[in-house]
Amino acid sequence: MNKTENQILVIFGASGDLTARKLVPALFNLYLAGQLPENFVVLGASRSDMTDNAFRNKVVLESTYLKTKIKEHSDDYIKAFANKFFYEDLGGSYDTDYGRLRKRVEDLKNKYQTSGNIIYYLSTPPTLYETIAQRLADAGMSTQNNGWKRMIVEKPFGYSLETAKQLNQGLQQFFEEHQIYRIDHYLGKETVQNLLVTRFANSIFEPLWNRNYIHHVEITNAESVGVEKRGGYYDKSGALRDMFQNHLLQIVSLIVMEPPISDAPEDIRNEKVKALKSLRVMKDEQELFDNTIRAQYTSSVIDGEPVKGYREEEGVDKNSTTETYAAIKFFVDNWRWKDTPFYVRTAKRMPTKVTEVVIHFKTPHHQVFQESGLDNKDNKLVIRIQPDEGILIKFGVKVPGQGFKVERANLDFYYSSLAETHVMEAYERLLLDAMQGDATLYARADEVEAAWEFVDPILKYWESGKDVRMYGYAAGVWGPENSNELIDGIGEWRNPGASLTDDPGFCVIC
Repeated sequence: MNKTENQILVIFGASGDLTARKLVPALFNLYLAGQLPENFVVLGASRSDMTDNAFRNKVVLESTYLKTKIKEHSDDYIKAFANKFFYEDLGGSYDTDYGRLRKRVEDLKNKYQTSGNIIYYLSTPPTLYETIAQRLADAGMSTQNNGWKRMIVEKPFGYSLETAKQLNQGLQQFFEEHQIYRIDHYLGKETVQNLLVTRFANSIFEPLWNRNYIHHVEITNAESVGVEKRGGYYDKSGALRDMFQNHLLQIVSLIVMEPPISDAPEDIRNEKVKALKSLRVMKDEQELFDNTIRAQYTSSVIDGEPVKGYREEEGVDKNSTTETYAAIKFFVDNWRWKDTPFYVRTAKRMPTKVTEVVIHFKTPHHQVFQESGLDNKDNKLVIRIQPDEGILIKFGVKVPGQGFKVERANLDFYYSSLAETHVMEAYERLLLDAMQGDATLYARADEVEAAWEFVDPILKYWESGKDVRMYGYAAGVWGPENSNELIDGIGEWRNPGASLTDDPGFCVIC
């Protein structure tokens, strides 16, 4: 296990929901596991007027997100954790002199012997990233003369390729690229990381991981909820920006990438960038028409309860053309994946919440058991990212009795079966990695821009193309009726059930 050096974590926007909901529970899990450094404090900074004690009560002692876990430990143990938290009021604006903030950081450093190592976590809107970076630099808080300085920023990393480049250039004026950690919580999920191990540590998969043996690759990200209270934000974003450009293309890069030289962070990130740059960018309108589908959920009844359509949600334009369903077919222009189609879809108001990767292997060239019905039952490797995390292999076995009737069987592994193993949550893993300077699971500037280079033409076509269509689908079903047309000639999407081994056209009838 890597040693975590003494340090201070400064959270900008600390009075917001993310700090109490995700960051502090992640820190608490690290505290329980004994993985926080010996000398460690958290300084919350935002525009709210709060004392240290009020902040401790909000994010630890009275937090609804820690309520259950706190009960399992003594008061002294919990108090020792809460006492690591402090708060600094920045006043009415983040665009202010950080002299007072610097003095507070220096005082905490001297009192608690945290050394000069500091992580700045920007839990704020992206519009404030450059402002905060500049103000930190102005106050001399970005230099690494006395200990390292790192900055973590949340997605979205831009709204388009142009804005992503502007954001990267803005941050790089004040912090070096190696100091900037762009967090994507999907990469913190154990099963996403396991894609690398599945591929490169197993001789039963590594030689087959190419166009010669894989027929096509399918990725589904489904959410059962609608936009909830995020209608105003979502209507300016949409499914392609919100999920595909970052989370799902990160998964694609791990599937597509070539073997890295080693498991060093930069070696892995170099291959991910090459993978994203090898995606075939679609620019022709006919190509975009044939290979992309967008849709919005419409009102429906689920479990006897009426559900609003997207355009009826609070904060959403009544004539909105923002997609809640996006499905893309694309190809990868390199030797390994030449002419192998990739199918990726993401949507809200699906029958269940699930994210999974399905590797469809080609059928044997010579069909010995042609009457067996196996012809349409290809071998599959299913990697379930959430929920019920695990891996499933589907293969043919003989049905007992006369003849050679073949049926498909499942061979599965669940992370939940590792009873003695604590599976780290995404933010827990990513925070610890940043504390230790491991950037493997963080996005680099060129990686973000490569993803936008692929997505930008699709967004522009959807916004102003000639024959663009917006389809509808009833809330609670697997997308629009024509969604299977995207994979015409291959079959249908695998509609995954809540359980990993559920197969089949899992469906919810409204």
